[in-house]
Order: sequence, then C-alpha cells, then structure tokens
Amino acid sequence: MATTLQRRDFLLATAIGAVGAAGAQPNIAGFEKAKDDPNAARVWQPFSERKLRVGIVGYGVCQFGAQFGFQNHPNVEVVAVSDLIPERCDGLAKACRCAKTYPSLEELVKDDRIEAVFVATDAPSHGRHVMEVLKHGKHVACAVPAVFGSLEEADAVYEAVKKSGLKYMMFETSAFHDDMVAMRGLHAAGALGDLVYAEGEYYHYMSTPIDSYKGWRVGLPPQWYPTHSNAYHVCVAGGRFTAVSCLGSKCGIDQFQPGANPYKNPFATEIALFKTSEGGSARMAVSWATPGHEGEMGRIRGSKGAFNQAFSAKVPAGVDLRKPALPPGVEAGGHGGSHGHLCNEFVQAVLLDRQPLVNIAWALNMTVGGIVAHQSALKDGELLKIPGYTWPGA
Repeated sequence: MATTLQRRDFLLATAIGAVGAAGAQPNIAGFEKAKDDPNAARVWQPFSERKLRVGIVGYGVCQFGAQFGFQNHPNVEVVAVSDLIPERCDGLAKACRCAKTYPSLEELVKDDRIEAVFVATDAPSHGRHVMEVLKHGKHVACAVPAVFGSLEEADAVYEAVKKSGLKYMMFETSAFHDDMVAMRGLHAAGALGDLVYAEGEYYHYMSTPIDSYKGWRVGLPPQWYPTHSNAYHVCVAGGRFTAVSCLGSKCGIDQFQPGANPYKNPFATEIALFKTSEGGSARMAVSWATPGHEGEMGRIRGSKGAFNQAFSAKVPAGVDLRKPALPPGVEAGGHGGSHGHLCNEFVQAVLLDRQPLVNIAWALNMTVGGIVAHQSALKDGELLKIPGYTWPGA
C-alpha cells in the first residue's frame, strides 16, 4: 500500500556531539545528530566475515578521524592512526582503541598491513593526501571537499583514482541525510520524473573563524566548501553542473576585509545559479555571514513531484525510502545521522568490490562546481562553463 512521506520523519534535533580527547567540539552548523534512528528496529545483515584493515589520519578541531565509527564496525580493524600534533595523535589512538601511531600520513601509508585509509586532514591537503594513499596501493575515503580550490588538482586526483583501480569515496554528509535518502529513492523509482530544479544551502555563521590547521578557514571562499549544498543535486541522481553564474556578497566581518585572508577573498556569501546536465537549473548557496536557520538543507522539484521535507505525492508501493540498517555498535552519528552510514557504505564497497555511493565522479562534480562558481563571483557573475567527470558504473 502506498504511503505519504510526512514532514516529521525528516526533522532533525540539535544535539551537539560528545566531548573528545582533544577537547570539546565547536558548535558547527550541520554537525547535529539525528533525533533518533528510524532504522533502529531493523536487523542488520552481515555481508562478510572479513575485517578491512584501516588507517585513520586526522584528529583536528572536528575530531573527524573518530567520528564516523570505523573503530566500532564489526568488519573493520583500525591498524594505525596519525596526526601531526602528538597530543591529537594520542587522542585519536585512544578514541579508536588503537595502539599503533605514526607521526604523519606519509609514514602511515608505508604500513603494509593497512588496506584502506580514511583521510580526515585539513581541506587544503585532501587532494595531495588522497594521491599519496593511492600511490601506496590503498583504498581511500576522504572528508570534504575532494580538492581545495584547484581544477588542476581535481584532474590529477581523478587520474590517480583511475590509474589505481582502487576504491575512492568522499564522505559527503548530505548524501545520507534522511531527506536526501528519500529523494534518491524517489528518483530511482521514477516518482520525481525529470529533474527540473534543485536548491541546496549550507549556512554556517562564522563571525570569527573556527580554529584550523595553518588557519585555512580564515576568509575561506564559501564556494570552495560547496559539497554540503551541491549534494542536493549531484547525490540525488548522479548529475552534474555544466555552467554557473555566481554572485558574492561582502560583509563587515573582519576576515573578509582587504588583506585579511590568504585567498584575497572579499565574499562571505556566494549564491550560485547552475545549469545542470539534465537540462534543469539549481540554486546553491554557501554563507558564513547569515545567522539563524543554519545547517545543511535542500529541496528538489521534478516533472512529477517535489520534495521539500516531504514528498508532494504518493510514494510508489514497495519503495523503501529509509536508510539501510547499521551494524550493532555503529551509531548514525552527527551531520543528521550520516556518519555511521558513510563508514558502512565505504566498508561494504571495498569488501564487496563495488562502487561506493559518493565515488570520484560525484565527489569532483560537487567540488569543481563550487570552484568555478567562486571564479564567477570574482567576475561579477559571469557565466562560466564547468568541467565534468564520469565514472564507470556511476
């Protein structure tokens, strides 16, 4: 019997994550956990008897290295961890219940016991670190964004993944929001029809920059951190953006004044209007300067139905729009209950030898759209073409 998706099924609570060894996490918009797990009553079905041997790198201000549940997954053995700062490295080892530590990613990837590495380092290092992991023959998962402001590095990472034959997955949290999972299921079932319009938003007020390695967040161009919003198109159907016109807005926040940041970036808000590969359009917003109603959110409209916290029509009979079950001990976690699902998806993709959900094409298509959008904002909204990426089986 068909059912209607209700708005209450997708409302999120505002609980803040736990305090870790390196201190309390900052109050970061979008980091909240889901109020409860709608799949708690489901029974998880084991898919392999093997344990994936994982190395984890990075335990910075967000403590991401330990936030996604690798240390609790029954199909994972955390072999070693690393962080450049010794006390953070010790905190990560304690959080992951792992005795072996390395002083850097470059040393950790030499460990032949490790099959896969989770890169949770500073954003400017993501591309370089991913390529270093692949060079040593290991599968890789990476925090967002895929690369940092460089189209050339995007091409280099793409070629490195292609050459390696290994699994790559970007841990885009919006991909496992309750509403996103429902949108993806509805689209796959044909219930949305042709995608006509999408909106995605990442609002995170930062009157002062969050602490970061070498200050990389100071004056950060908003559209260089675009994946939380851009996912509301790319992660629905695997589409991409083909062109963009973006407008930037200035503000009185100190870090965006002339000479105050290393990016020469004057904009604290950037609103991008994209053309999409499906022939539709998408408005994607990233802002550090608009307090109130913060977080990651989005909505989508198709030729047959729309989704804005609830589906506008009947869900087709037999279509299950819930998240998959998680293994015992793995919590759904932060960013709207996405953390545990991202970990589980990557582990399954490697052990079952299949494509992960947020593969290299999706990751780069979400990321490079923002890089070109910032270029457009600096040119007062000039319409610019966006390079695209495809991947076999994606």
